[in-house]
Amino acid sequence: MFRTALRNVLAHKGRLLMTTLAVLLGTAFVAGTLVFSDTFGNALRTQNSKSYTDIAVTVSDNEAANRSFDHGDRAVSGPTLTEETRTKVAALPGAAEVRGVVSGFAGIADKKGALIGSSFSTTGTNYVPGADGTDPRYPLVEGRGPKDATEVALDTKTADKGGFKVGDTVRVAVNGPVMRLKLTGTLHTNDPRVVAGGSLAAFDTATAQKLYLTPGRFAELDVKAKPGTDDSALLAAVRQTVPQGDNIDAKTGRELADEQDKMIEQGTKFLSTALLGFAGIALFVGIFIIANTFTMLVAQRTKELALLRAVGATRRQITRSVLIEALLIGLTASVTGLLAGIGIAVGLKALLNGPMDANLPDGPLIVAPSTVIATIAVGVLVTVLAAWLPARRASRIAPVAAMSSAEQPATHKGLVVRNTIGLVFSLAGAAALAAGVSSKEIKTVGLGGGALLIGVFVLTPLLSRPLIALFAPLLRAVYGTPGKLAQENAVRNPRRTAATASALTIGVTLITSLTVLGASVNQAVDKATASDLKADYTVAMENRSPLSLEVAAQLAKAPGVTATSAERGLSITIGQNGEDSEWITAVDAATIDQLATIKVKEGSADALKQGKLLVSSGRAEKAGYKVGDTLAVTYPDGAKGSLTVGGILEASTALASVIAPESVVGPHALPGSGLEAVLVKGTNGATEGLKQALRDATDGNPLIAVKGQKEIKAENSQIISGILNLMYGLLGMSLVIAVLGVVNTMAMSVFERRREIGMLRAIGLNRLGIRRMIRLESLLIALFGGLVGVGLGTLLAWAGVRTMPGSLKVVTVIPPVQIVGFLVAAAVIGLLAALWPAYRAAKLDILGAIKSQ
Repeated sequence: MFRTALRNVLAHKGRLLMTTLAVLLGTAFVAGTLVFSDTFGNALRTQNSKSYTDIAVTVSDNEAANRSFDHGDRAVSGPTLTEETRTKVAALPGAAEVRGVVSGFAGIADKKGALIGSSFSTTGTNYVPGADGTDPRYPLVEGRGPKDATEVALDTKTADKGGFKVGDTVRVAVNGPVMRLKLTGTLHTNDPRVVAGGSLAAFDTATAQKLYLTPGRFAELDVKAKPGTDDSALLAAVRQTVPQGDNIDAKTGRELADEQDKMIEQGTKFLSTALLGFAGIALFVGIFIIANTFTMLVAQRTKELALLRAVGATRRQITRSVLIEALLIGLTASVTGLLAGIGIAVGLKALLNGPMDANLPDGPLIVAPSTVIATIAVGVLVTVLAAWLPARRASRIAPVAAMSSAEQPATHKGLVVRNTIGLVFSLAGAAALAAGVSSKEIKTVGLGGGALLIGVFVLTPLLSRPLIALFAPLLRAVYGTPGKLAQENAVRNPRRTAATASALTIGVTLITSLTVLGASVNQAVDKATASDLKADYTVAMENRSPLSLEVAAQLAKAPGVTATSAERGLSITIGQNGEDSEWITAVDAATIDQLATIKVKEGSADALKQGKLLVSSGRAEKAGYKVGDTLAVTYPDGAKGSLTVGGILEASTALASVIAPESVVGPHALPGSGLEAVLVKGTNGATEGLKQALRDATDGNPLIAVKGQKEIKAENSQIISGILNLMYGLLGMSLVIAVLGVVNTMAMSVFERRREIGMLRAIGLNRLGIRRMIRLESLLIALFGGLVGVGLGTLLAWAGVRTMPGSLKVVTVIPPVQIVGFLVAAAVIGLLAALWPAYRAAKLDILGAIKSQ
């Protein structure tokens, strides 16, 4: 039977080509994902280990490290790392050198004023020269390190991007006024943030401390050990020397490197899991093609299989023969897919480092044994599982069938069972979907949607006849006999049509649901921005870091400005013993109503002017706040007081969950605390003149963004479009496989119907008519899959929208152009997929086709 299976594979290799390609593409996706993530992760770990090569022990002040992310709203509650601490650690017997580190963010403007690098990877640090005047952590490429507050050094990539040379003046910004500093030198660094496309600005230590912390304070101490010193012993000695406190943490360099490696592993695991999800979709689509192909092959070999049964082959041997064929195909396709996947990983890395300028770290290509095993196992398993049902049907062919070459029709009982199962899944899925929408439970909606998808896929043979019949009058009116024949052929074998269309349905369903969700969210955000935000411009830091108080004062004095309100975030504790905490946003009570729409459900709209709080309805419901409640609070500076809830707000995207008057809570903010944003209203509205005036007021700080409603809407739309385009690209593989399925089905259908096609030619249907019949049949199958996919995708998107929080005010938006475009694309796919099969059908020899069995 093994020889028989091998002979059948070799005999039908042309008809099995599309099946092999489907498995190959799916496994290539799997292999490419695993190879790329392993290679990327290994390169990051190698680069990470280099960062800790010379560090035996690191002492960190966690409060200092997190300070910039707290908007400065945190008191120094514990011990700090100072020059005195550094000197004590340096005096330890095993310590060779102790480096005090200060770091934060620092934006570098190019000569046109634009920010160099990503706003989230703009790094600032201190340059620590040794006895020879150089810093071993940042080797000089040219020039020297900075010595005072008027100088700066840059990494070589940033200097090249900005076109800077040693001696040039560089505009550098943190969160306040722009500094114009002299470039004294260029440095080399292996900092992952910089290597990945960020920038590095190195200041002298005193300047860095003033910018990021306070004079004399360090965020970290890096200890280099003397030769022969044990890191663990040195760690114990360091812990005894540094101040004791919850915010002070000491670890060996190896421990830190291991922690970073775990974070890298988690990050790459998340990436690979997401990509493997799309690979799974592609393989799932491939299952339909594989099952359809083997079903058709079994039908075409009815006489052969029946003769095998007649000469003594058992049912088990027949099943085993078909499964061996599937095993051989799966093995061949998986090995080829593995090689293709390695090529995909290499190409993806080259693409990201080339045209996309992602600056991925260099490293060798990693093809792990687990990747090889997983890729081959997945490909073989998917192929064998997909061929299992056709194999069972093959084993049930009776020996008497050897008397006829006709295809064995599906039994009425089999169709009844299938339709019953599909109906049960569909009803259960619809019920769960409705329950999830009613309770706004996304998990219930997900389970219901999954069950509904399965039910519809099972019911597709039942759905195919009425849906395809919708096109029958048009086909007959326009194309006559070829149109009528195409419609009858498409519904002749509902199972085959359903299996072919289902592969396309999956991709169209996912793409449609994503498109409807994206359009719905995009419209909701646009409407919310237009209705909730009255300000002409919003000024904030690009990297979400705190904005300096000086900027708010500068903006208020800019020409053409009529009203401003700074938004300052503060963390307060509630209750006599500080049991709870609340994040509140302070605003200017006198002007906020000119800059944002304030809609009060309960209480007074003038609550802020009365020195009271305004709380969003969602936050009030969650925390149990009611109008008139008086809250005992402790402010960041330690002062105690009380705040009264003066009103409950309707949902708003322009206002925070809890807002308070700046005049009441602002005095309790810590010195140096920053702002979240500044809202600005102009005399003549949002004009280019006002926008330029605001930029001039910030001295053209490259890290400060001045955005009007148009920019905010465009930015939100760009984010949504970027996500959708990425998803479309990843789902593209499943659509390619679906196209292969249509080509495969039509090609094998032509082979199966050679005699019928020959008879049609003999009674007068010309070659054009034959080609038209095949193309229209393919078109109908593709449109059927597209229609079902669009319907399912729209329904799932509607359910998803209904589970979104009410504060977003999202309503389902069905973009007609895109939806029609998907159906047109399905039609084009059907027509293109039929070109080769139609050409083959028209070229058949009439007499040879009639005599074929």
